[in-house]
Amino acid sequence: MNKKIQNIYVRTWWFALCLCLLVFLVFSFPSFAEEKKENRYMGSDSCKSCHEAQYISFMRHARKSRSFKSIQKMKKGLTEDEIQGCYACHTLGYGKPGGFISPEKTPELKNAGCEVCHGPGSIHIETEDSAYIIRNVTIDICQECHIEERVQAFRYKPIIYAGSH
Repeated sequence: MNKKIQNIYVRTWWFALCLCLLVFLVFSFPSFAEEKKENRYMGSDSCKSCHEAQYISFMRHARKSRSFKSIQKMKKGLTEDEIQGCYACHTLGYGKPGGFISPEKTPELKNAGCEVCHGPGSIHIETEDSAYIIRNVTIDICQECHIEERVQAFRYKPIIYAGSH
């Protein structure tokens, strides 16, 4: 057999072997083929069954548990763009994967809730593993909304240590 033809056979054989190995690995270990699960926002009601005392306290004392009402109050006279500008701080996860879209499409996310501070909770809820939420909330999280300009305009301040739960 010609040396050139022999090289083609060897390369073809190696290619076929590597392809078979790749197919075997993909189907033998499904985790290679699965996409990474996305941690999505669920809304504060999803936290209630395991964190009832914190949920009750949050709903009773934290203004953000009713934050969408602020948008409704201020809505008159605002443009649609201005209203959407309010969504970033007054709803849950607006503009982020799995976050608030509209009161009609995602009513469970219309109020800023537990996940504003603790992060999206779908994987935590599914696994009950606290590694999938933010346990130690820092002032940096508050300052995403509580920026100096807003603090002066609306006269509010972060209540990270005031304990809404």
